[in-house]
Order: sequence, then structure tokens, then C-alpha cells
Amino acid sequence: MSQDLENTLIVELSTGTVTIDLRPDLAPGHVERIKELAREGFYDGIVFHRVIDGFMAQGGCPNGSGMGGSKKPDLKAEFNAEPHVEGVCSMARTNAPHSANSQ
Repeated sequence: MSQDLENTLIVELSTGTVTIDLRPDLAPGHVERIKELAREGFYDGIVFHRVIDGFMAQGGCPNGSGMGGSKKPDLKAEFNAEPHVEGVCSMARTNAPHSANSQ
């Protein structure tokens, strides 16, 4: 299978490189937001502020507290039937379904 470079996110970490295949077929608005913020340099230097070993790593908060986001409006929810399994990339939100932004 050939790699879709337009929908590939390459994350450079101090411990190595992570490649994420984005799925616009499942969440087009969320994928577009991640690509837009990445192109703008929003994620450059931002830490993973919440890491739970064996479960998840969360980043994308500009102040490192987990309470911040970009200045862009929150996204409408794009729920789907795809399971959250190891390696899946998702966006965080509050209990409000339309609250994902940059994390």
C-alpha cells in the first residue's frame, strides 16, 4: 500500500520519530484541523502534558496544563464506529461533544 503523504503526520520526539496516518474518511474536520495547526507550527515545542503508561499520551495544549487550545473555534464531533485500539490517534474533548480543538 502506498503512503498518502498529504495525510501523514510526522512527529519528531526526543526519543525518535512517530508517523501517524491520518484518516480524513473517518473525521475530515479533525484531520484538517491537525494538518492546519501542524503547518502553522502550533505543535512545535509543545509537550505531552498527560501520559498514562500503556494507555495514552496527550499533547496539543499551548500552556502545558491540558486546559488550553488553539484560538480556532472548537470542532463539531465526528464520532464513528472505528474502535480505539493501540496506535489510534484521537482528539481530546470535554464532556461537551463539540469541544475538541487542538489536543
